[in-house]
Order: sequence, then C-alpha cells, then structure tokens
Amino acid sequence: MSEVWINYSGQAYSPAGDKGRFVLPPSFRNVVKEAGEGTKKVCIGEHPKWPCLTGFGLDHEKERRERLDREYDLALQNGRDFDYEERSDKLFGFEKIPFDDSGRFVLSTWLQRYANVTEGLYFRGSGRTFTIWAPEELYKMGPEMEAAKIACQTLVEDYEAKRK
Repeated sequence: MSEVWINYSGQAYSPAGDKGRFVLPPSFRNVVKEAGEGTKKVCIGEHPKWPCLTGFGLDHEKERRERLDREYDLALQNGRDFDYEERSDKLFGFEKIPFDDSGRFVLSTWLQRYANVTEGLYFRGSGRTFTIWAPEELYKMGPEMEAAKIACQTLVEDYEAKRK
C-alpha cells in the first residue's frame, strides 16, 4: 500500500433508506476507497469510548495489527499483564461492509442496536477515522460535543425541510 495520508473530515447526515440502507457520504466514500486501494468496503465497529460507531478504510486494519503487537511488546518489556485476546477483540471487532457506487450500504442489526440507530446516521470526520452517530445519542452528550450536536441538528433539519 502506498504511503498516503488518509484523513476524514467534515460531516453529513444519512436518513435510513429503503431496505434498511444508509448512504456513506461522498467525501467519506472517496477516502474509504482510496484507503482500500479502490475497494468499496468500509470498516465499521463500536467506538471505544462513546455510544456511537467508528468507521475507517481497509488501510487501518494493518495499523491496528501493528498497534496490537506494539502494545503487547511494551507490556512485556514493562512487566505488565496484557490480555492479547481481549485487546485483539477490541481492535478487530469491526465489520467490513460493502457499499455500491452510490455509497449505499446495509448496517448490520447488531451495530444498529449497539449505537441505538433508529432513523438516520450522522457522520463526523475525526482524522484517521470517523464517527457515526444516531442523532438522539449524540444529543445526550455533554458540552464537549456541542459543535457536533449543532452540526448534526442543522443537517437533520435541512434534510427534513427538503423532504417536505
């Protein structure tokens, strides 16, 4: 894989579509494809800290493997316990989800339940990865997420206004 800096930025909203499909926003879709050397698969799993999902391209899989090995080596060097299986489960519990040319994809039921997804998804770039929120869950967050909440609310309102 070539050494290309992959970064996700910006935000978008995708309502739930027919057949339970959502749309990966074009700016994210293009970066995911670039990260996967043209492969139309997005990796989505639970976020380690927040009640949302995290997404990234296939390139991140190699980085996670290197991170796991580095954390294991550091624990051994410092005489600390390290549960390799538990950490591996946290890093690799994501799904590789195909999407079509329009960015449509189906989010598995377990991921929807984990993130409490009901009506739509709010995507927010965060550098090497991006977060995917059920708007209702994002709105429950504290003041540290105020800008994200305002952006999400605006995008949802814009969508609703166009629908009418």
